Amino acid sequence: MTELGSRLKEAREIKGISLEELQKVTKIQKRYLIGIEEGNYSIMPGKFYIRAFIKQYAEAVDLNPEEIFDLYKEDVPSVGNTELPELSRVKTRKDISEGNGKVLDALPKVLIAVFLIGAAALVYYLVQQNAGDRTNEPLDTGAESVKYEVDNTGKKNEGKKNTPSDEKTGNDDENVEGSDKAIEEDPITEDTKDQSETVTQEVIVASSSGYKTTYELKNADRFDVKLVSTGETWVNMKNGKGFSFYQGMLKKDEVDSQTVDYSKETEAALVIGNSTNTEIYINDQKIEYAISPTEEVRQDIVIRFVPKEE
Repeated sequence: MTELGSRLKEAREIKGISLEELQKVTKIQKRYLIGIEEGNYSIMPGKFYIRAFIKQYAEAVDLNPEEIFDLYKEDVPSVGNTELPELSRVKTRKDISEGNGKVLDALPKVLIAVFLIGAAALVYYLVQQNAGDRTNEPLDTGAESVKYEVDNTGKKNEGKKNTPSDEKTGNDDENVEGSDKAIEEDPITEDTKDQSETVTQEVIVASSSGYKTTYELKNADRFDVKLVSTGETWVNMKNGKGFSFYQGMLKKDEVDSQTVDYSKETEAALVIGNSTNTEIYINDQKIEYAISPTEEVRQDIVIRFVPKEE
């Protein structure tokens, strides 16, 4: 047993708190609490949990965590955090390189498609021009014929007899065009109306204190929560009544994510063992931690579901 473990155990016994009671207060499993008291850190799920668990233990028995870390720093294993930023930078460079490669590969196809579209448009324009010229030729001939008959026969009213028919035809064409315009405008109006009525979901921070944060989900038809591990993390996904849907380790390249449908629940309660390696998604929307993971590694998240009003 280390001096740190003895100090924590002594403070717990003075408070008259049993390990079972301490487990309920800290949400840390009993075997991990015993491991802290005995200095047996090998049973911990990872080195990054040790400091977080010790801090929770100290706060529960009214000890100052910072003073405990200073006094017994030799009993607390160090955690190598310097690797995390480097890994992040490498991943970013890789993503950027892959993205640029895909763009360059697709560029020739895009240019060919643009060329074909331009050629098709040019052919269509020329065909329409030729068709327009041919259509105008009979009209000109007909006009000359009518003029010739009027001049030779003296029946000046024949041209006027055709006028009402022509005007009627012109009016009919205008009515058809007006109807077509009205039909075309209606869908646009409906589409615009539907777009204006579309409401996106909102995820807001209701409260935040210590290592605990409460969010509210509004304007959503469903309530799916997904946790994704970018390294190694222990998580517990419960409902508001304490029922656990999933509890265990998430590791990158193994079981790296877990999704729970909370649509029939009023709230989701999440225990994130290592927030530096855990991403939270609500209905496929990634949310940011209200408390920086560098300040609080272990975080408790509550998400309240406010159903969408019909």
